[in-house]
Amino acid sequence: MLGQAISNILSKSPGDNVIHKPTRTELDLLDLEAVRRYLAEQKIDSIIHCAALVGGIQANIDKPFEYLNTNIRLDSILMSVALTENVPNFLYIASSCMYPARTSQPMKETQLLTGELEKTNEGYALAKIVGTKAVEAAGKSLNWRTLVLSNLYGPGDKYDISTSHLVAAIIRKVMEAKAANAQNIRMWGTGNVRREFTFVDDVAEYVARIVFNLEQIPQIMNLGSGIDYSVKEYYDLICEVAGYTGEIMSDPTQPEGMLSKLMDSSIAYKHGWKPTTDIRGGIKIAIEDFVLNRQGTK
Repeated sequence: MLGQAISNILSKSPGDNVIHKPTRTELDLLDLEAVRRYLAEQKIDSIIHCAALVGGIQANIDKPFEYLNTNIRLDSILMSVALTENVPNFLYIASSCMYPARTSQPMKETQLLTGELEKTNEGYALAKIVGTKAVEAAGKSLNWRTLVLSNLYGPGDKYDISTSHLVAAIIRKVMEAKAANAQNIRMWGTGNVRREFTFVDDVAEYVARIVFNLEQIPQIMNLGSGIDYSVKEYYDLICEVAGYTGEIMSDPTQPEGMLSKLMDSSIAYKHGWKPTTDIRGGIKIAIEDFVLNRQGTK
C-alpha cells in the first residue's frame, strides 16, 4: 500500500529520476543472489524499503516465528547487498509496535528498547527493532534513516479478513453487513483500546519529499497523525460514513493487544511533516477504494 502510494507520487514529480518498483515475482527479496544482481545492474542510489510481511493481531499471534524470521531475512538480505553496493540513501519503514507494551503516552523515540514488547506482535516488533538497529549502524557512514510509522489506512489497503489491520477489517465488516442487511457486526475485544492511524497518501507525500535529503532528518523519527481513537470509535466512524445503522456487538474474549499506541511526532513536525487528511475524509476515500477495487476479497 505505502510503496504504491509513494511510487504514484514520485512518478508525477519533475526531474529525470528513474523509479524502480519490482513486484514480488520480478524480484524475490528473500533470494540473495537475485537481489545482488538487481542492485548491481540497476545502479540504485536511493532505496525506500517498504517491503515486509505484515498482518493483523490474529495473524501475528498464529505465526510469530514466520513474522520474526521472514522480516529479519528480508531486511538482512536487502541491507547487506545495499551496503556492499554502497547505496547512499536508504529509508527504512518501521512500526510503532516496536515500542514497549507498557510505556508512557505519547511515545517518544527515546522510549524504544526501554521495556518488554507486546506479546501479541512480539515477533514482528523484534524484526523491526533489528532492522532499525542495522540501519543505525550503516547510517554512521551513509544517509540511512528509519521512519517509525503508526498504522496506515487508505487506498490499496489489504482487506483479507485474516491478515488485514483494524481500519481495513472494520470497513470490510461494515460494508458486507450493509450489503447483507445484517442487524449487527461483531467487534473483537471491548473496544476500549486506542490506536493511531495515518492516511497513507499523507505519509507517501512526505517520503517523496525527503527521500533525496535524508541527511536532513534524524536517524530515527516517529511519523504519525498525532491523534488516536478507541476501537469502538473507529467502528462508529466507519458505520457513520458508510451509512450502516446496525448494532456493534463486542466480544471481550478476543485479543486486543496494547492499551494504547500513540506516538509523539513532534520531531517530524520540525522536519516538515504535516498530515492534512482528517479521519472522516480518509475513511470516506478508503471505503470508496474498497467498493471500487476490493469487493470479493477473500
